[in-house]
This record gives sequence, C-alpha cells and structure tokens, in this order.
Amino acid sequence: MDGEEATITSDRIAHELADAIHEHRIAPGSKLNEDEVGVIFGVSRTVARAALQSLSHQRLVDLRRNRGAFVAQPSVREAHEVFEARALLEPRTARSAAERMTDDAVLRLRRHLEDEHSALREDRLGRALHLSGLFHIEIARIAEQTTIEEIIKQLVSRSSLIIALYWRRKLAVCESHAHNALISALAQHDGELAEELMKNHLLDLLASLDLSNPVRTPGPLKEALRR
Repeated sequence: MDGEEATITSDRIAHELADAIHEHRIAPGSKLNEDEVGVIFGVSRTVARAALQSLSHQRLVDLRRNRGAFVAQPSVREAHEVFEARALLEPRTARSAAERMTDDAVLRLRRHLEDEHSALREDRLGRALHLSGLFHIEIARIAEQTTIEEIIKQLVSRSSLIIALYWRRKLAVCESHAHNALISALAQHDGELAEELMKNHLLDLLASLDLSNPVRTPGPLKEALRR
C-alpha cells in the first residue's frame, strides 16, 4: 500500500479487510498477523491492532489469546440460526418496503442488480455475492426500520462467512431472477408477494449450502488484498 501512515487510519484498514472478507478474497480461518497487516498497509503494529480489534467488534475476526487474529468461522449450528433469523425478519421487512417504495428506491435496487450482473460478467464472484448482500440491506433501509436494518446488516455479514465456508455450487450468489422478481413486487407495492418471494428466496439460498463440508482454505493475505 502507498501513502504515509498518517493518511492510513485503522478504520480504513478495517474497511479494506472487511471488503476482502465479504468478497471471499480472504477465507474464513485465515490468520491476520499484526506485523503482516502493518507491512502491507505501511502502518505500525498499534494501528494494525486497532483495525483487527474493530473487525472483532464486527464479529468478522476472532481474537484468540496468545494466538492472534483469525477470520471468523461460523459453525453449522450458527449457520442454521442465522438463516432462521433472516427468514423471520426479512420477509416482513420486504412487505414494509413495498408499502414505502418510491421511484428512486426502485432505481437504487435496479442499480444494485446491474452491479451484480457486471461483477458476474467480470468473473468477480465474491464481489457479486457482496453486492447481493447489500441488496438485502437496501430493502431494509427502504422499509425505514432502523433497528431491523442494523440486525439484518449483522446477519448478512455472518451469511457471507457462512457461504464462503459451505457453498455447494461454485458460488451461492443470489439468483438474478429472484432479485428481479422482488424488485417487480416492490415496485408494484405488492407487500404480500414481496414477503412470499423473500421467504422462498432465503430458503433457496440455505438449500444451496452443504453444511456438512467446509470447503475454503486460507491463502496469502497480500495476494488477497490485490483487487
């Protein structure tokens, strides 16, 4: 990384590492060594440590005594709990979003979908998955349910780690037709249909995972941070 340490804050480092984790460039279980993070970003161990502590607060990183920091690895039990929680919250949130949908909100969702398609065309599958998660968060934002939106953000973040560990297909990225159908229902203010579509969509996503067989292995951190 270029630039003086004074211009590279722990927040910036945490943001870049979080993006790399969400886009599956850094696999669950990867060790994030303070010294290595410091060298890559050109900062002191103190700044690197603060970034890793921030990621720990976000539950993206586990800090283990005398061992260091590791990208979190959700268990099979947690995977079920996360998707059960999403199935409880997101369908009702989709219904609320349909009631509050505006033309501007429809455009924002369509831009999300276009960005997903662009990432897929460029074979940036991890990026496509990250954008898919942001699509779900945007629906919660449109619903104007601030507390629920924060919970969904956390659940989507954990889902990214779960998918990285347990995908069965090449990538458990949200199917384009599912998001297209959701946008259509939301644009028509059809809350009942939006709720049903979201419920089925999350069930399909869970079914695309093999919760018996984690498949990702850690790779070099420096290489993972190259876009």
